[in-house]
Amino acid sequence: MGIEQANCMRRFIRMCDDGWVEGWHESNGGNLSYRLDEEDIRVVMPYLKVSGEGHDWVGIGRKEPDIANALFLVTAAGSPMRKVSIDPTLNCGIVEIDASGSAWRRVWGLRNARPTSEFLGHLLAHAALIRDADGDSRVVYHAHCQNVIALSLILNASEAEWNRALWGAMTEVVMLTPQGVGVLPWMLPGGRELAEQTALKIAKHAAVVWSQHGLIATGPDFDETFGLTHTIEKAASIYLKARAANGGRVPDHLVAPAQLREVCDAIGASFNEDLLQ
Repeated sequence: MGIEQANCMRRFIRMCDDGWVEGWHESNGGNLSYRLDEEDIRVVMPYLKVSGEGHDWVGIGRKEPDIANALFLVTAAGSPMRKVSIDPTLNCGIVEIDASGSAWRRVWGLRNARPTSEFLGHLLAHAALIRDADGDSRVVYHAHCQNVIALSLILNASEAEWNRALWGAMTEVVMLTPQGVGVLPWMLPGGRELAEQTALKIAKHAAVVWSQHGLIATGPDFDETFGLTHTIEKAASIYLKARAANGGRVPDHLVAPAQLREVCDAIGASFNEDLLQ
């Protein structure tokens, strides 16, 4: 069996393909990372290489001990998502973090390439998920969801405003994000400020809107993370259509706060009512 047949590789490649089909990854837009678990590491270990040209340590500019010694499967900088399945060794790869959490090195794939330009943001998000969340989330996914981006052109970068729209448009959003979707104003893509601010948000919110840019979502596996992204994007589409049909005004019949409480009570979820104020 080649490394491409490993379970984590097959699911990683499938998610890249699915996002491309949805239209979320124009050109080389978007990126994906996955923190390997013990079984994944056991399976891929025979294929990893840690010495020779192209395997030098590269500093990340800070120490993140929570991700020390971790292995990440990640898309390559400048590589279209649609090409990951065509040539995985060129368009994605596995990197290892050193024992101090301050540097990475290529151990498989990324042939003539580096990790995504948003790699620092992925690493800080993973560290926050381990340190400040439940530690079970292993997937960090960034997609250029058309309707989320369009909605960021008419809504303020306000979490109350965004969650009222998304929760009100489609019941399933509050079921998946009872603590709400985080929101950030526009920041330089690939920049340190965006990476650091996202890490702060991702500890509390499973998904964060990057205004005029897209969405970053997290989850314990590829299916849940993709499903969360798809649900938020669908709710944004529904809200935009309803608002357009209502003459540009806020739709008249959003799911009411009392109904949102009823939904969360039914599933036993802790509900962030502050976002309804």
